[in-house]
Amino acid sequence: QVQFVESGGGLVQPGGSLRLLCAASGSIFSINAMGWYRQAPGKERELVATSTSSGSTNYADSVKGRFTISRENANYTVYLLMNNLKPEDTAVYYCNAEGTNFLRRPFRAWGQGTQVTVSS
Repeated sequence: QVQFVESGGGLVQPGGSLRLLCAASGSIFSINAMGWYRQAPGKERELVATSTSSGSTNYADSVKGRFTISRENANYTVYLLMNNLKPEDTAVYYCNAEGTNFLRRPFRAWGQGTQVTVSS
């Protein structure tokens, strides 16, 4: 079992900033990739940003230049700094991790989600 602690969501005005944090723990041997996805009401879950253990990153076109993902590999923590937030960024943001557990089996796990609302 992999557990997550997510924090940092909330209500912010357009143009504002938020920083999300996700820390994974539990039956983890290694994590290859961690990232953030989001789901707005009535829409499918979509990728926001991901980061691999080698340091490569990937961003959705809609957030490039505004969001920055970073990781602390040693303690399985990932951050998402969100600047210049727009109303269309409003969604539940989910942390995701892909790796190998203590049984050397691959896993893909999700956090419980944190709400981000951008509104004046």
